[in-house]
Amino acid sequence: MEQQLKTDGLNLSIRDAVKEDRISELPEDLLLQILSDIPTENVIATSVLSKRWRSLWKMVPNLTFDFTFDPKYHQTFSENLYRSLTSHEAPVLESLQLNFTRGIDGLNIGMWIATAYVRHVRKLVLVSFGDVRDKRARFRSALFNFNDTLDILEIQDYILLDLPSPVCLKSLRELRLYEVHFKDEASVCNLLCGCPSLEVLSVHRERNVDVETFTIVVPSLQRLTIYDFCIGGGKGGYVINAPSLKYLNIVGFEGLDFCLIENAPELVEAEISDVSHIANENILESLTSVKRLSLESPIKIKFPTGKVFDQLVYLDVLTKEREWWNLLSRMLESSPKLQILKLTGLSCIEKGLDGQNWNPPKCVPECLLFHLEKFLWTGYEWQRRDEKEVATYILENARLLKKATFSTKRIDLENLEKRREMLNELASVARASDSCHLVFHSI
Repeated sequence: MEQQLKTDGLNLSIRDAVKEDRISELPEDLLLQILSDIPTENVIATSVLSKRWRSLWKMVPNLTFDFTFDPKYHQTFSENLYRSLTSHEAPVLESLQLNFTRGIDGLNIGMWIATAYVRHVRKLVLVSFGDVRDKRARFRSALFNFNDTLDILEIQDYILLDLPSPVCLKSLRELRLYEVHFKDEASVCNLLCGCPSLEVLSVHRERNVDVETFTIVVPSLQRLTIYDFCIGGGKGGYVINAPSLKYLNIVGFEGLDFCLIENAPELVEAEISDVSHIANENILESLTSVKRLSLESPIKIKFPTGKVFDQLVYLDVLTKEREWWNLLSRMLESSPKLQILKLTGLSCIEKGLDGQNWNPPKCVPECLLFHLEKFLWTGYEWQRRDEKEVATYILENARLLKKATFSTKRIDLENLEKRREMLNELASVARASDSCHLVFHSI
């Protein structure tokens, strides 16, 4: 009988353990972290689980609301969102993301954002879904006023910013604009001038039909990224005036008239990639202060006469454009402290490039004599005469070179032996540096 009681007791404890709510025993911070990764509508539904869960959802620091495309759910969506914001009890609302589509009243959006401001929201993401037939959601200046806590603002897709007066986002540090349209050039100015603490700006544009001249005047800006993939080309361009700018990334310009960098004396790093055409190509003139420079674009970039890149230690140049080595020669001559040189090839060879001859600098550049330590060539075309001549010149003159790496494309068996012979020939070049280690591999 005693044994039976023990057995029954054991079975009872097992059943209790199975029924026990283990997740509710987790620390509140961990529970809130878990709930932050769940759609907010589902988070609210947890309030019926138990007494402890009844108010836990009100402390979740990250809220995301996805608006359904079915118009019959408009009212439910609005009510749930407003209830969540007004009931929120966390000291700070870390982030709020609103995904919505046509049919949402602009007044409701304004009310939600204003309520989020009261909750000290730090990150706000606004995403408007639609297609080219839809009318863009219009946001005005009042939507972005009188906020002292917002740190990150991200605006995406079918949104039109109509800002007749400056916004007031005193604490905003990071601004991301994806496919956003502006009513006019004044709206661009009124957005940026109302962000006195802005440090990071990302601008992604296509079909730039909204404003011709996109002017960026931000004294506090430190990092700027511009993606402009206007299919079929476009008009106008960019004017950049950012005296504190340190990092610049420009991607995808096609057929723009200009990109003027008027004031950026503190630039440390610049990357120009996938730029096929800028009518005004004197972009290098504004980049002489950089320490790292990537020119990964098939564009004929004009070299600024009399300019010296006396801070440059890292250079990456694309080898696709016809006579690309002319730019390389000028950069080597004007970069006395260069330590790392990277040449980047493409998967295809432009017709007519093979068979051209390189004209080396008249005098060996100072960087090759005293500073260059690493030489990397990705996509080295071993069958091109010009590339062989450039590689040979670097190896023969770089006195402090420690390592030279050549990456070639995989080829068929018929050309394998020929490539091996060409690489062996390159390996036999008399190197200026006795300690230079030569590396070949396929990509």
